[in-house]
Amino acid sequence: MAENRYLFFLALLAMRKLPEPVQEFKFHPSRKWRMDFAWPDQRIGLEVEGGIWSGGRHTRGKGYLQDMEKYNEATLMGFKLLRVTPKQMDNGDAVELVERLLTKP
Repeated sequence: MAENRYLFFLALLAMRKLPEPVQEFKFHPSRKWRMDFAWPDQRIGLEVEGGIWSGGRHTRGKGYLQDMEKYNEATLMGFKLLRVTPKQMDNGDAVELVERLLTKP
Protein backbone atom coordinates (compact mmCIF):
# COMPACT_ATOMS: atom_id res chain seq x y z
CA MET A 1 0.00 0.00 0.00
CA ALA A 2 2.75 2.46 0.90
CA GLU A 3 4.48 1.85 -2.42
CA ASN A 4 1.29 2.77 -4.33
CA ARG A 5 0.88 5.82 -2.13
CA TYR A 6 4.42 6.92 -2.89
CA LEU A 7 4.01 6.34 -6.63
CA PHE A 8 0.86 8.47 -6.58
CA PHE A 9 2.71 11.20 -4.67
CA LEU A 10 5.59 11.15 -7.17
CA ALA A 11 3.14 11.30 -10.08
CA LEU A 12 1.39 14.34 -8.57
CA LEU A 13 4.75 16.07 -8.13
CA ALA A 14 5.62 15.38 -11.77
CA MET A 15 2.23 16.65 -12.98
CA ARG A 16 2.93 19.94 -11.22
CA LYS A 17 6.46 20.01 -12.63
CA LEU A 18 7.96 19.95 -9.15
CA PRO A 19 11.40 18.44 -8.56
CA GLU A 20 11.57 14.73 -7.83
CA PRO A 21 12.64 14.01 -4.25
CA VAL A 22 15.28 11.61 -3.03
CA GLN A 23 13.55 8.72 -1.29
CA GLU A 24 14.93 7.38 2.00
CA PHE A 25 17.47 10.20 2.11
CA LYS A 26 20.22 9.65 4.69
CA PHE A 27 20.68 13.16 6.02
CA HIS A 28 22.96 12.67 9.02
CA PRO A 29 26.69 11.89 8.69
CA SER A 30 26.92 9.45 11.61
CA ARG A 31 23.38 8.31 12.45
CA LYS A 32 21.31 5.94 10.30
CA TRP A 33 18.43 8.41 10.14
CA ARG A 34 16.60 8.77 6.86
CA MET A 35 13.86 11.06 5.64
CA ASP A 36 11.01 9.46 3.71
CA PHE A 37 11.45 12.09 0.98
CA ALA A 38 13.93 14.94 0.69
CA TRP A 39 14.95 17.74 -1.58
CA PRO A 40 18.53 18.06 -0.29
CA ASP A 41 19.49 21.09 -2.38
CA GLN A 42 16.56 23.02 -0.95
CA ARG A 43 17.07 21.52 2.55
CA ILE A 44 13.48 20.23 2.67
CA GLY A 45 12.35 16.91 4.12
CA LEU A 46 9.02 15.11 4.23
CA GLU A 47 8.10 12.46 6.79
CA VAL A 48 4.99 10.29 6.52
CA GLU A 49 3.68 9.55 10.01
CA GLY A 50 1.91 6.19 9.93
CA GLY A 51 0.10 4.33 12.69
CA ILE A 52 -1.50 7.41 14.19
CA TRP A 53 -4.81 5.74 15.03
CA SER A 54 -3.50 2.22 15.55
CA GLY A 55 -0.83 2.91 18.15
CA GLY A 56 2.03 2.59 15.67
CA ARG A 57 5.69 3.25 16.38
CA HIS A 58 5.43 6.99 15.80
CA THR A 59 2.83 7.42 18.54
CA ARG A 60 4.24 5.21 21.29
CA GLY A 61 6.59 6.67 23.88
CA LYS A 62 9.97 5.38 22.73
CA GLY A 63 9.27 5.85 19.00
CA TYR A 64 7.88 9.32 19.57
CA LEU A 65 10.98 10.38 21.52
CA GLN A 66 13.26 8.93 18.85
CA ASP A 67 11.36 10.82 16.16
CA MET A 68 11.68 14.05 18.14
CA GLU A 69 15.45 13.56 18.35
CA LYS A 70 15.66 12.89 14.61
CA TYR A 71 13.44 15.83 13.64
CA ASN A 72 15.24 18.25 15.93
CA GLU A 73 18.62 17.22 14.53
CA ALA A 74 17.33 17.69 10.98
CA THR A 75 16.13 21.18 11.92
CA LEU A 76 19.47 22.02 13.51
CA MET A 77 21.12 20.90 10.25
CA GLY A 78 19.03 23.46 8.36
CA PHE A 79 16.22 21.27 7.03
CA LYS A 80 12.64 22.43 6.87
CA LEU A 81 10.65 19.36 7.77
CA LEU A 82 7.08 18.64 6.74
CA ARG A 83 5.20 15.88 8.56
CA VAL A 84 2.15 14.37 6.92
CA THR A 85 -0.26 11.49 7.41
CA PRO A 86 -0.88 8.68 4.92
CA LYS A 87 -4.27 10.26 4.21
CA GLN A 88 -2.54 13.51 3.21
CA MET A 89 -0.38 11.51 0.80
CA ASP A 90 -3.53 9.98 -0.72
CA ASN A 91 -5.63 13.12 -1.04
CA GLY A 92 -2.94 15.42 -2.45
CA ASP A 93 -2.53 17.60 0.63
CA ALA A 94 1.11 16.52 0.98
CA VAL A 95 1.88 17.70 -2.56
CA GLU A 96 0.21 21.04 -1.80
CA LEU A 97 2.45 21.51 1.25
CA VAL A 98 5.58 20.56 -0.67
CA GLU A 99 4.67 22.89 -3.52
CA ARG A 100 4.09 25.79 -1.14
CA LEU A 101 7.49 25.24 0.48
CA LEU A 102 9.40 24.65 -2.77
CA THR A 103 7.94 27.76 -4.42
CA LYS A 104 8.14 30.02 -1.37
CA PRO A 105 10.13 33.15 -2.20
